Amino acid sequence: MNYASQIVHCPNCGGHASRHYLDKEALVRTQCPHCDYLMITCSNTGNVVEAYAPGLVAAHR
Repeated sequence: MNYASQIVHCPNCGGHASRHYLDKEALVRTQCPHCDYLMITCSNTGNVVEAYAPGLVAAHR
C-alpha cells in the first residue's frame, strides 16, 4: 500500500492530528488521538466517506 502522511492541526480541538493519503483506495484520512476526531474523504471527489467529531453539535432550525 502506498501512502503519505503528515502532521496537521485538528479542526476539532486544535491539537496535533495526522493526515494519511491512501493512494490505492483514493482516500484521505485525518484523525486526532486527543479528541477522537475522524474524517475520511475521497481524494478524487472530495466527498465525505466517514466522519466523527465529538463535541460538535449540529444546529437544528
